[in-house]
Amino acid sequence: MARFIAGIDGGGTSCRARVLDKDGTIIGEGKSGSANIMLGAEVALTSIIEAISIALTQGGLDNSYLNQIDVGLALAGAEHKASYLAFLSAPHPFASITLNTDGYGACLGAHEGKDGAIMIAGTGSVGLFISGTTQHVVGGREFPISDQGGGAIMGLRLIQDVLLIQDGILDSSPLADIVMTHFNNDIDHVVEWSKTALPRDYGQFSPQIFEYAYLNDPLAKKLLMQTANDIEMFLTALHQRGAENICLMGSIAERIFDWLSPAAQRWIVSPKGDAMDGALMMAGQLNHNLYD
Repeated sequence: MARFIAGIDGGGTSCRARVLDKDGTIIGEGKSGSANIMLGAEVALTSIIEAISIALTQGGLDNSYLNQIDVGLALAGAEHKASYLAFLSAPHPFASITLNTDGYGACLGAHEGKDGAIMIAGTGSVGLFISGTTQHVVGGREFPISDQGGGAIMGLRLIQDVLLIQDGILDSSPLADIVMTHFNNDIDHVVEWSKTALPRDYGQFSPQIFEYAYLNDPLAKKLLMQTANDIEMFLTALHQRGAENICLMGSIAERIFDWLSPAAQRWIVSPKGDAMDGALMMAGQLNHNLYD
């Protein structure tokens, strides 16, 4: 019998873990690198183990307890079936694992397991409405073909506009100057970087976009309005499927409320929990596996 449960919220930028004992007492929390399973099962597992190890250490425990933990996994990329199956087939040190998407875990946590919807926008984005046993999903098909409203798409658009500014097509702005300084004012550096840049690399610019938008920078305001419009598109789609209460979750979504229309703002409610709480509800419950 497992003595502990762990809830994992794994995205493209970071992996967060919360470990409890069977009485519900928090042992600790930990944070590590990316746990998007589309980057590979080994990459995700390494981050998951590291985050759980940090949490165990906070409670005075070590990795010898890993085999006594039922782990609920709310992971980005789990909607991609090949990646999902590859992850489940990989060896792991835990008592059991239950795997579903980061959106599913976030929605469970936000509404304490009851019906409701969430719109996640962090590095990537996805909208999810749980109604009874039915899930309605919008977006979330990974960068760069999807994930509108997320930090990676926002950063990609920023880089595209900065290059147009360098070509004299768009007007310059303080935000564009900041970006070029980041790349040592070398366009070739930008191009070379783009060949290997990951979603989190594009997403790193989102804090500056918010900062400069509130300073009335025209480029930053344009990008933030594009992001708000993308998020509102998904909110509308969820509402049309029956969602009345939608939680905004993730580093972008949690800051976008003021940029939404009054109509969309009326659908927004505060989450009661987070994706780690949802993942904890999944731990040891194999019926929560995505494809089982």
